[in-house]
Amino acid sequence: MSESCNHDCGSCSQNCSSREQNPADFLEQPNELSCIKKVIGVVSGKGGVGKSLVTGMLSVLMRRREYRVGVLDADITGPSVPKMFGVHERAHGDEGGIYPVKTKTGIDLMSVNLLLENESDPVVWRGPIIAGTVKQFWTDVIWNDIDFLFVDMPPGTGDVALTVFQSIPVDGIIIVTSPQELVSMIVEKAVNMAKMMNIPILGVVENYSYIQCPDCGKRFPVFGESHIEETAAHYGLKVLGRLPVNPQLAQNCDDGVIEAFEGDWLEGAADALEAL
Repeated sequence: MSESCNHDCGSCSQNCSSREQNPADFLEQPNELSCIKKVIGVVSGKGGVGKSLVTGMLSVLMRRREYRVGVLDADITGPSVPKMFGVHERAHGDEGGIYPVKTKTGIDLMSVNLLLENESDPVVWRGPIIAGTVKQFWTDVIWNDIDFLFVDMPPGTGDVALTVFQSIPVDGIIIVTSPQELVSMIVEKAVNMAKMMNIPILGVVENYSYIQCPDCGKRFPVFGESHIEETAAHYGLKVLGRLPVNPQLAQNCDDGVIEAFEGDWLEGAADALEAL
């Protein structure tokens, strides 16, 4: 390997051992006490589209179907998963590893907020440390007998996304979008990264799709007309669900009782996961 190597084989003409490595060579082994059947990444090309909400809802739906579920919160600088579930206790560990915290219905959670002295403390770390922490959530945490481990990814296609896709054997990703016109470009970035990393895309979930009048039942596209069908078709993806702007759902998250939400908006996504 050249001393000036930037690790971007696509722009390099040199022949070296690194170029010959298979992507599987970078995979990290989970904790020896872990047993994980399927790993599902929930991603978005930009922030603020409801990726953590979708992660939380899907984990609840699969738990309701009597699967054993875990959530790895890979959004280190903006962790919101514990609050949605009303979990505030700290995780603990022993010589075997770190134990995730269980929610009221038995979902295993691991988030940096469960390790901080105060959950409101900011995480002011550089990229490599953040990426290393996410990797440790896979190698050091004891995910005991998990059918579906959901990885709540940070927005974008940076260090953490690369670390997750290279280090963890992800079985598929779900892309979360919103109705705005620029979404097609954002989806394209997520799709292209998944293809580069050889990660299967299970489909797309659109958040903020509409608001429904409680009196007449009419739906209003408050963030513009949806183009999710055309965008998904362009990339050969399935639309797995549409989430409305729902005050009760938002209240459930704020109150830490997302496990009590009511609605069938993501049943199609749950069916796709079950089909795996």
